[in-house]
Amino acid sequence: MVIFKTVPDISALLRKGKVEGGIGYVPTMGALHDGHLSLIERSNRENEITVCSIFVNPTQFNDKSDFEKYPVKLEDDIALLINAGCDILFLPTVEEVYPSGADLKKYQLGTLETLWEGKYRAGHFQGVCQVMDRFLNIIQPDKLYLGQKDYQQCMVIQKLINLSGFNITLTICATVREESGLAMSSRNMRLSEKSKEAAIAIFGSLVYIKENINTTSVELMKDSINKNLLNSGFNSIDYIAICNAETLENIIEFNPSTPTVALIAAFIDGVRLIDNMLIS
Repeated sequence: MVIFKTVPDISALLRKGKVEGGIGYVPTMGALHDGHLSLIERSNRENEITVCSIFVNPTQFNDKSDFEKYPVKLEDDIALLINAGCDILFLPTVEEVYPSGADLKKYQLGTLETLWEGKYRAGHFQGVCQVMDRFLNIIQPDKLYLGQKDYQQCMVIQKLINLSGFNITLTICATVREESGLAMSSRNMRLSEKSKEAAIAIFGSLVYIKENINTTSVELMKDSINKNLLNSGFNSIDYIAICNAETLENIIEFNPSTPTVALIAAFIDGVRLIDNMLIS
């Protein structure tokens, strides 16, 4: 695996000529786990070259303390990427990604940045678009690989691809879970063992929605899940949403012919966890 830290260096290699088998790209913020590695493996199968980036993007954190607490395990990450067969690691500094004096674009994301994650993390998706726009221009991949755990973020990045005219195929891969059902996340590293066990309730809540959506009203399910999560040890809940999977607008009554997704964001042990499940 080759490691690049500057834009000119990685661009010089990737722009030498069209890669016949294609370039796959997996963006990360490090603290890698099996979910990230599954994206690397998928890219390896479908492309000649796989590029991974590790960059904790400051512009997408609306909470400074959350940014400061984000886990950094660079040596471990490099070893994992080598073992996974990653070809190139892009490891830029903040100054390299956001040069002094560079203007930060404003992206027209519509309601996507006012609902759910957009509502509770003001400015988050603008920051996501700023860094992804920059990286997609630098790497110019043929295929981009993201995990379904960040469902709304996947929708935002697809919109960025459309707005910016990138000729890139976005592949959304299934959420990788621990044996308990808990969605793998770098944030899980910040949980105590007790809280990690209690956090399983977020997955159980999604399963409950999927199994009962035909027989229980949407509002009753939300109320029941809210109580269950708080009783299980969650400190607070940002949202429990059952909505149209294409627009993220709330649904009042379930219709099996309407693509539906359930989304949850809640705090436990001071750590904010998100998860989702496609219902239909």
